[in-house]
Amino acid sequence: MNTVIDQYGQILLEAMGQTLLLALYGLLFACILGLIFGMLSVVKNKVCNVIAYIFVYAIRGVPMIVLAFFVFFGVPYFFKNVIGKNIILSALTAGTICLALNCGAYMAEIIRAGIQSVDKGQMEAARSLGLTYWRSMFRVVLPQAIRTMIPSII
Repeated sequence: MNTVIDQYGQILLEAMGQTLLLALYGLLFACILGLIFGMLSVVKNKVCNVIAYIFVYAIRGVPMIVLAFFVFFGVPYFFKNVIGKNIILSALTAGTICLALNCGAYMAEIIRAGIQSVDKGQMEAARSLGLTYWRSMFRVVLPQAIRTMIPSII
């Protein structure tokens, strides 16, 4: 057993570091994407709702391995043959993009459900005090919604 640890221990530690880095970056960008598309899904604009709906259901409907192959092989092929620029994605970059897209779609649904769980009277009260829509969303509704979102996010 010691020979395996002695022989591959350094490689396993480096792989663990890369995995933790991938998880950290993926979760960070997933939260950003989830917040953007979650907010787009609750705005009273049909175009924004359709964009959020298409993103969430298109990404959630694709298996992650297919998304990973598409990002790693398809995106550079698209840039090379359609746009004319030659780009190369590292495995960490492609993995981060794939994980951020997949987790961002799920995060968008969690954020949408959390915002819709807050009573609409809270928004009406904030608006009646003279706050703009976005200020009342970020100062009144989202702090209440975060409390209901935390178990699902964790």
